[in-house]
Amino acid sequence: MGAYNEAFESSVSDRESFWLTAAAEIEWHKAPTVALDDTQAPIYRWFPDGRLNTCHNALDRHVAAGHGDRMALIWDSAMVGEVRRYTYAELLAEVSRFAGVLAARGVSAGDRVIIYMPMIPEAAIAMLACARIGAVHSVVFGGFAAPELATRIDDAEPVAIITASGGLEPGRTVEYLPMVARALELSETAPSTVIVKDRPQIAGSSDEHDGWLDWDTEIADAAPVEPVDVAATDPLYILYTSGTTGKPKGVVRDNGGHAVALAWSMTNIYDIAPGDVWWTASDVGWVVGHSYIVYGPLLAGATTIMYEGKPVGTPDAGAFWRVVSEHRAKALFTAPTAIRAIRKADPDAKLLAEYDVSSLKNLFAAGERLDPDTFEWASSVLGVPVVDHWWQTETGWAIAANLRGLEPMPIKAGSPTVPVPGYQVGIVDADGKPVDAGVEGNIVITLPLPPGTLAGLWRDEERYRSSYLKAFPGTYLTGDSGYIDADGYVFVLGRSDDVINVAGHRLSTGSIEAVVASHAAVAECAVIGIHDDLKGQRPSGYVVLKAGVEIEPDTLRDELVTMVRDEIGAVATFRDVTVVPALPKTRSGKILRKTMRQIVDHEEYTVPSTIEDVDVLSALAKQLG
Repeated sequence: MGAYNEAFESSVSDRESFWLTAAAEIEWHKAPTVALDDTQAPIYRWFPDGRLNTCHNALDRHVAAGHGDRMALIWDSAMVGEVRRYTYAELLAEVSRFAGVLAARGVSAGDRVIIYMPMIPEAAIAMLACARIGAVHSVVFGGFAAPELATRIDDAEPVAIITASGGLEPGRTVEYLPMVARALELSETAPSTVIVKDRPQIAGSSDEHDGWLDWDTEIADAAPVEPVDVAATDPLYILYTSGTTGKPKGVVRDNGGHAVALAWSMTNIYDIAPGDVWWTASDVGWVVGHSYIVYGPLLAGATTIMYEGKPVGTPDAGAFWRVVSEHRAKALFTAPTAIRAIRKADPDAKLLAEYDVSSLKNLFAAGERLDPDTFEWASSVLGVPVVDHWWQTETGWAIAANLRGLEPMPIKAGSPTVPVPGYQVGIVDADGKPVDAGVEGNIVITLPLPPGTLAGLWRDEERYRSSYLKAFPGTYLTGDSGYIDADGYVFVLGRSDDVINVAGHRLSTGSIEAVVASHAAVAECAVIGIHDDLKGQRPSGYVVLKAGVEIEPDTLRDELVTMVRDEIGAVATFRDVTVVPALPKTRSGKILRKTMRQIVDHEEYTVPSTIEDVDVLSALAKQLG
């Protein structure tokens, strides 16, 4: 057997040996003797008798091994024109002192800490400092509005919030402190500590808010603290992802399985070794940023790049190539949206010719489907493997990938290649029965999931079971549809629920609908994700007005766009509003969103047998063309 087949077979038939061997690459305070605890199946725990500290594994052990002078973190800000570099020893010193700040304020193991920050080094420092003292961090993307932040505060019940004066976008600044203040007004939870990193480019500081603390003042005289060992099964972080009900789900990641899986993935999937320069062009507010800006590369002893900027407009479509060239990145991991944006602005890749990107060996894409056109363009202009791979917030690392470090395989456009060792991926029909190769169905994963995947949902085991484990017993429901071809390659076709994927960001249409429906003129509405050449999907709203209401369509649109921006955030990119006389529904009252998507995207569709009024659907199809 080849290296991949051998590894995959071992991960399934002898998982104890396979994962304990992988665990040996991590330093443990108490090494595990058991890989999997399945006594509470279908709830599983990895390395149940192990104890470790994730921050120690990301920083201390490399310094102790004599690699303190190796570059750990490069912060490249196209927004302020600054590059800041941290060696492993320097980053360890900063993290240890900020951990001391938190400890001095009473934060201890098991406490939750909300981190609401832009793409600055202090965001990573705060995450690692929480891990160092055993606190559970929950990073909230800085683009989320106050109500979304308040929801997460109430669910996590943090003892502290770490934030910054704001973030920088091309042509504008985003002030965070008013949003944090408003979120605290809206929430029922009152964290005892708020720490603010002031940025000179943005007005506002901790001084304007009674009792809020200044990052620089607090860290200046802070005493460094040593890492606290925790159980492998203890939570490292909570990361909220959209739920179809509109209430976000708090995905819980453990310490032990997370460290083992990410370290294994850096070597075997991404072909990254200690000292290699790795760049993930994402945000720490998303799972990609957690796994592959902060933890994965540092666990591997690599150099990680944190980029504050955009693929275009900071200053142009050559921004990514500049970063690769200047820092000699071996691999780039980004979303297909970014590649599409670069292609749109520079279709002939003229700006690429201005930079030496010979260091680049692989371009990895994830967060949404890598369409064949974008794949072909990137492959052509870069001349390196363009590697799609598929995973979710819940899994924390790749479900299917082309394992460049273990055994590179032929690439098929439109496919993330094969299941990663540990993931037994299958396709089933609506009754849970396996389908033949090439037949589309629900993508499921046979339990147990491998290490590094979600340990559950924060304080909501019932929702975890009902969301992921109930539909097809014995499996994890991915919520995606697709097929596996005769060669074993996985093809992911899209979401099978009402969560949409906008530029790699999963958003609930239910939460957007709730905002739209609150408008005084709106009787009912539907928000669906439609195809977008740049972002993959974008939300599109369809509104039925209340009887007798007269309002100009442009006025309604502008008001709804503002409402969604205020309640959900600019990340929703909501701008399409169409007034319709009625929405197509089943006899039970369910809006036919999938059929609406097919109409808008000009796909073939079948009129459902359960439809209440076929004339409504026909009229909508005629209106939408």
